[in-house]
Amino acid sequence: MVIATWTAGLALLLIGGWCARRIVAEARGLEKVVALSHAFFAAPLAVFGAEHLSGDQGILSLVPSYMPWRIFWFYFVGVALVAAALSLATGILVRWSGLLVGILMFLFVTLLWIPGSLSDPHNRIGWVIVCRESSFGAGAWALAAGAVPGWGPRARRILLTVARVLIGAAAVFFGVQHFFHPVNAPGVPLVKILSDGIPARAAIGYLTGAMLLLCGAGILANRKTRALATYLGSWIALLVAVIYGPLLIRSISESAAKAKIEGINYFYDTLLYAGAILGLASASAPPGAAARTAERPAA
Repeated sequence: MVIATWTAGLALLLIGGWCARRIVAEARGLEKVVALSHAFFAAPLAVFGAEHLSGDQGILSLVPSYMPWRIFWFYFVGVALVAAALSLATGILVRWSGLLVGILMFLFVTLLWIPGSLSDPHNRIGWVIVCRESSFGAGAWALAAGAVPGWGPRARRILLTVARVLIGAAAVFFGVQHFFHPVNAPGVPLVKILSDGIPARAAIGYLTGAMLLLCGAGILANRKTRALATYLGSWIALLVAVIYGPLLIRSISESAAKAKIEGINYFYDTLLYAGAILGLASASAPPGAAARTAERPAA
């Protein structure tokens, strides 16, 4: 599983970066980071698909017992995630892959995470996961909305509105959580505590919380959505590089496979969150602006 996830993540980052090279070269400033939104979103999907295809029993246990053919759906989702990752990274049929990934994520939220959170409503982690997975689905719909050629104006507006509201609301919730738990790993405020060796770890938490709160409120109110999503997504991507990158590299030396997988999951979970926000920034380009993501015809 460790080899499969490392291979899938690196491969899709390289493929996505190569396919976006022209747009990145033409972009200026933080627009270069926005141009990588598809690569940032695709690589984690491939990693999570590889976990499914490697037979992760922890994920399999999450499949509801009432569902028929549990093993089939477990592996089917793995194949679907890898296929969607290739679609998003290469720009082929993005409007469909983005739409379907969003539906998949919202099904996870409805069937798994909301019932689990309601069973223990005082556990904040459950609600963090609900918001995280909702943001992933929203980011996928934002990428579908921004695809060229894409959906009609009405469908595009609906997809973009849902994406904006869910991403903005989740960012506000995450921002508040950072002020209560400033030394937790920043971005998506789960259980991991930053090492004492990281300088100013509480300051990083408070700064990230402030950015999430302010940018999320602006996105939710539909005020300068593109600019705010660009700033916030770029900040989360920076955290991935300077906080989660070293954690990922350090996990290689761990003897237990579980510790290695934890490092991979934290890195790619946060990268996927950055990709979702940057996808919203990319899709929020003014009408008539140059297309950022042109679909390539299916071979």
